[in-house]
Amino acid sequence: MEKDYNFFDQLYASQKEMIDSWSKTLQDFGGSYGVPFNVKNPMETYEKFIGSMKDSPFFSYRGDPSEVLNKIKQGSEVYYKIYDLYKEIYDKNFKPTQERMKKILDDYEKNVRNYMGTYVSAYLPKEVQEMFDNDIVIEQKIGEEYPYGTGYAVSLATDYIEDEDDVLVLNGDIPLINRESLESFVKSHKESDSCVSVLSTIVSDPSGYGRIIRSSDGEFLKITEHRDLSDDEFDIDEINTGIYIFKGIDLKESLKKIKADNDQNELYLTDCISIISNAGKKASAFVNPDSSLFYGINNKKELSEASKIIIKRINDKFMLDGVIIETPDIVTIDPNAKIGRDTVLSGNIKILGNTVIGSNCNIEGSCRIENSIIHDNVKIDNSVIEDSIMEESSDIGPFSHLRPKAKLGRNVHIGNFVEVKNASLGDGTKAGHLAYIGDADLGKNINIGCGVIFVNYDGKFKHRSTVGDDAFIGSNSNIVAPVNIADEGYVAAGSTITKDVNEGELSIERVEQKNIAGYVEKKKKRDEEKIKEKK
Repeated sequence: MEKDYNFFDQLYASQKEMIDSWSKTLQDFGGSYGVPFNVKNPMETYEKFIGSMKDSPFFSYRGDPSEVLNKIKQGSEVYYKIYDLYKEIYDKNFKPTQERMKKILDDYEKNVRNYMGTYVSAYLPKEVQEMFDNDIVIEQKIGEEYPYGTGYAVSLATDYIEDEDDVLVLNGDIPLINRESLESFVKSHKESDSCVSVLSTIVSDPSGYGRIIRSSDGEFLKITEHRDLSDDEFDIDEINTGIYIFKGIDLKESLKKIKADNDQNELYLTDCISIISNAGKKASAFVNPDSSLFYGINNKKELSEASKIIIKRINDKFMLDGVIIETPDIVTIDPNAKIGRDTVLSGNIKILGNTVIGSNCNIEGSCRIENSIIHDNVKIDNSVIEDSIMEESSDIGPFSHLRPKAKLGRNVHIGNFVEVKNASLGDGTKAGHLAYIGDADLGKNINIGCGVIFVNYDGKFKHRSTVGDDAFIGSNSNIVAPVNIADEGYVAAGSTITKDVNEGELSIERVEQKNIAGYVEKKKKRDEEKIKEKK
């Protein structure tokens, strides 16, 4: 945890939460499971890397790099946020940090300490093992001398599968699956006493997907890949999601029999299903009607579509809990956030991290609120708020910025183009426009005029200033820290204050005004003489 995470470290980080969440989902089921992983070409360029990792549970530009473990303890749905890996790495709003990595590892330790998972990885297995020190990590070697395919990947885990186990196999490119769906699938598998079960769904356009072939009475017969469909099978809209449950003994026995006699020269896990079924053992397919759970991500367009699905899930939940979202398509809310009833979100709004927002707030325009506490009845208009606190009935904006450690008391007004950083403003204090308040402690009912600057930096060190209750800071004043302005201290407009101001004093620091009579006429004559000289 001490080192800085490079490109590949962040690839691990971006997928680790998904694997952890799956592990939590499975810990009640017992047994072991394999995650199919198929790689044909090593990475030569970024694009080849993405292509080769498409079936990997660990390495992918898609996944859930955002925090998603907040609901695990309550056993409710794990929500995944899908962001481009480039954004995960470079965008300051989602950049991995050592603190967040520590949180991920801590949550993993708490939630799956007593569960043993089996992971198949073809890339940097030692590093993966360090991340999953309580689980089994198996290296899938890559090269012409090694087989490829999902069947081969799962076969690497057979030494850890007991005959009586139920083995759930998940694919890494379907990150939208939730806990409830997997629990329902496992329940159906156990109740049916099947030797193998397939999770299927219904889609409007099944092109490219393997189809679920059933008998006339609805019994599952087989999975047929799209390229192998007969003319009368193309209209079948029930597809294979790539999620399976096998009885341990049947999985191990069938893996011994699969062959790479196909156009891809790979060992397919789906062949195990045919082998088990042809042996007269029970094979079943269970339909989940929500096809969005199985949305696969293989390019940037699909990444964007998956993001929309996640955003909708989260926003729907908040609206059902009483939040008013007028523009849900352009509102992004972190699943860790909390928002009170009857708060209105209207506009292009991002609520990130562990933000807590009270009731009856009004947040409109283009806003970003990150890791902040917003109390009841607050109004935020087109502003950015980071690691800050706004107490009841305060307001900000438009176009203002609360930087980290800003604290606004009750009924504080921050108008347009005001920046507050590492400063506290007491109840009723107002800064209407065009001001910078940094490294300062302001009391109650203070007026901060237009253009006021709290000068806090001497080029090497930061310094703090204090302003007492009921003080008045006139427009275009500079408060050069460290100074103390006492209660009811007044600063005249245009002053640069470098010394303390005592209670009840008026401080004026500016050159005495002089009005020079006849100046304009004299200037005109000088200008005319200079013009004549040039001619």
